[in-house]
Amino acid sequence: MTYRNGAFVVDTREERIGQVIDSVGRRVHLREPGGGREWEVPFSALRLATRDEREATGLRPQTIKPFRGCVECPELATALRDAQVGGDRLKAGKAVLAQRAHWRLDHGL
Repeated sequence: MTYRNGAFVVDTREERIGQVIDSVGRRVHLREPGGGREWEVPFSALRLATRDEREATGLRPQTIKPFRGCVECPELATALRDAQVGGDRLKAGKAVLAQRAHWRLDHGL
């Protein structure tokens, strides 16, 4: 198994969160969340970051503010908020995926 680029993982040697930027053979290149220093880790010393670990470092996709002037961003944010308030986890998951696809395709994130 490998981790996709952009995934948040924990370097278990130092209990430190990083974002996967590349992998070569059995080594993975990580970067501090939000940019910063890069380092290399053996694949065997990594595990996927939990939701709590990501939230503790401010890595929640829902905290990304809509882009000014974009008509779709506020609509997608409202759909996510409505699904979360309504407790519909399936709908909320789909709303998050729609937001991420929009940010990636329309805003290059």
